[in-house]
Amino acid sequence: MAVQISTALAIYFVIWWVALFLTLPFGVRSQHEDGVGAPGTDPGAPILTRMRSKLIWTTIISAVVYGLGMIAYQAGYLSVERLSKLMGMPF
Repeated sequence: MAVQISTALAIYFVIWWVALFLTLPFGVRSQHEDGVGAPGTDPGAPILTRMRSKLIWTTIISAVVYGLGMIAYQAGYLSVERLSKLMGMPF
């Protein structure tokens, strides 16, 4: 069971994108929460986004999830037949 490089990259990209949306809200403080902010800006706007650390954490999390998924796929736990059987669908 070999996975083509384009398929592997597409799967990793989807996992990375989902992980990005999971990590975005962590550690964000709004201008309203800190009581400071520039006049005329939205009080819900973040003061410091820390995007570099979030991108690093996103890459780490998605690499771990992708690695676990590939291990499960190579072991035969993630096959179309097995997943369709678990969902009650005939293959």
